[in-house]
Amino acid sequence: MRILIVKLSSLGDVVQAMPVVSDLRAALPRARIDWVVEESFAPLVECVVGVERVLRFAGRRWRKSWLDAATRAERIAFYTALRDVEYDAVLDIQGLIKSGMVARKARISAQGFRATYGNRSEECGYEWPTRFFADRLVPMPRRVHAVQRYRVLAAGALGYELKTPPVYDLRVERPAPVRAVVLAHGTTRPDNEWPQAHWAAIGQRLAADGFAVWLPHASDAELRLATALAAAIGPAARVWPRLSLAGVLREMAAATGVIGVDSGLSHMAVALDLLHVQIFSYPRAWRAGPVGHAHQVPVGGERAPSVDEVWAAWQGVLAATPRPVPA
Repeated sequence: MRILIVKLSSLGDVVQAMPVVSDLRAALPRARIDWVVEESFAPLVECVVGVERVLRFAGRRWRKSWLDAATRAERIAFYTALRDVEYDAVLDIQGLIKSGMVARKARISAQGFRATYGNRSEECGYEWPTRFFADRLVPMPRRVHAVQRYRVLAAGALGYELKTPPVYDLRVERPAPVRAVVLAHGTTRPDNEWPQAHWAAIGQRLAADGFAVWLPHASDAELRLATALAAAIGPAARVWPRLSLAGVLREMAAATGVIGVDSGLSHMAVALDLLHVQIFSYPRAWRAGPVGHAHQVPVGGERAPSVDEVWAAWQGVLAATPRPVPA
């Protein structure tokens, strides 16, 4: 059986969709699975065990030069590659018009089908016209965690039961762990930010407890914040160079844990099974926060949590660690 997953973006959502592959492999061991994703996130999907072909969609870049000859040639090449394979099931687990159009252009077998969501769920992206691109519409709970929403769609479309918690199965080199904590401070949402003074204070507490503090960044603004935090935290802090997503994944895999806002890096921490505290400054933890493990917890929600609340959460995940913490 050939199955195509269409999940283009964004970073955190792509990571949270990864357990679908583990579900498919458990329920349909002989299935061959491909995935269409935005080109910038392809290196992460290429790490997912069980994904055979990663098709790089460049919609964000193409929009900037839609009529250029080079862009047209790239689009033709993409859709040619997409249609090279005949699929028995095409799963649009994004549920937007752009993903529905990609799913619609995939080639399906005589008994094949395209499936997507039958309705909107609270706080989840959904554009109703995508229904017209699909052959099967899977009903969704009105209120559902993002990871479970993706899993329910695939299970409902292909007729299997979900019997396990989400499983992230990544091909990632796992070096000997370091007594270090990544502070994933970066976010594109102003309402998701945690105060700079809070980050500095939590970093200072980590340093006093013998942890190195690693500071990633993905923009000039994040670099300025990381640099300021490193100065406030002291010698234990290290600002990473600007890394690719694959590089970030590789560096994170060596850490003891991650304290971060609701962002792609925090979801990567969950996928790597690191100790993790995820900070919420708005009531969204029920939809996007870590679930199912005592060593990965959300904190905050109705308001930004205090430094003491985040520190208490970190102490809790340390106590619940499934593996020894480096000395």
